[in-house]
Amino acid sequence: MSRKIIAIIPAAGIGSRMKAGIPKQYLTILGKTILEHTLSIMLNHGAISRIIVALGKDDPYSPTLSILSHEKIQLVEGGNSRAESVLNALNAIFEENAWALVHDAARPCLTETDLNKLLEINDDHGALLATPVTDTIKRSDATGTIMTTEDRSQLWQAQTPQFFRADLLKNAIYNGLAQRRVITDESSAMELAGFRPHLVAGRSDNIKVTRPEDLALAEFYLTRKTR
Repeated sequence: MSRKIIAIIPAAGIGSRMKAGIPKQYLTILGKTILEHTLSIMLNHGAISRIIVALGKDDPYSPTLSILSHEKIQLVEGGNSRAESVLNALNAIFEENAWALVHDAARPCLTETDLNKLLEINDDHGALLATPVTDTIKRSDATGTIMTTEDRSQLWQAQTPQFFRADLLKNAIYNGLAQRRVITDESSAMELAGFRPHLVAGRSDNIKVTRPEDLALAEFYLTRKTR
């Protein structure tokens, strides 16, 4: 049976670190919101059968985006955390042999090449895009004093998309939340469930727009991508 690939975009966050007055996914780059850029990547990929977007309750910005009315897009209500939003989206998946491709709403620079590499993974451990750490990493105490310098030779910075069998990810997040474990991304939930996801080396320009200075960088990358 061929698998169905369903993209999940958690977009219920408020992006407090951006200090923009509106959720960062609704900020505009090159005439489109960040969320529109991100959704376009998924809509333009032939292997993705549909997209589930988790929005904040009573989100006042989403009705202005015509792209959210696309026939391949389904809207669900998000939760109080990323994990809860993803779980709500997973609960809307009914297809057999479904795989969930979870991608940050505010990560608009993903390339088709990186996405294709990730979609080659087909075992139960799943996978995520990531980049090897290149900076020197310090570990501090609670006061900000350096305790040690970490060996970065086997350290990676996790990105998205993250790609897992939908049923396994659903169970992993549900159980992790029930046990009140810390779930920072989908991979961490799978790791808590005993899986060992694969790291797929991705491009460093697959940035997540988090701080004000990221907007200009994302615009630069998107400008080059559209040439």
